[in-house]
Amino acid sequence: QVQLVESGGGLVQPGGSLRLSCAVSESIFSTFHLGWYRQAPGKQRDWVATIHSGGYLSYANSVKGRFTVSRDEAKNTMYLQMNTLKPEDTAVYYCNAISPYGLGPSGGYWGQGTQVTVSS
Repeated sequence: QVQLVESGGGLVQPGGSLRLSCAVSESIFSTFHLGWYRQAPGKQRDWVATIHSGGYLSYANSVKGRFTVSRDEAKNTMYLQMNTLKPEDTAVYYCNAISPYGLGPSGGYWGQGTQVTVSS
């Protein structure tokens, strides 16, 4: 059974930093594209960043230069380092794993989400 489990959310002041983690099932970790999404209250879920199975990184314009996505293959874990946080970064953050070959469910697998609140 494929599982994605996020952790690391919390309350942080504007300008602060936070690192999110997503533990991913070993069976898909190296072969799926791994991504982060976020959903603010009353808004749609938006894409944040992706680390492609080949290692290529891509970011939404709103977080480029502030957020860094990475992965640790020894731990089967993906990370999102978030710096210079702004109140508008407040959201529930979800990790996603999607197959480049169309395997698994449409839209990929999702974690349960972790809350990030940026406020003074």
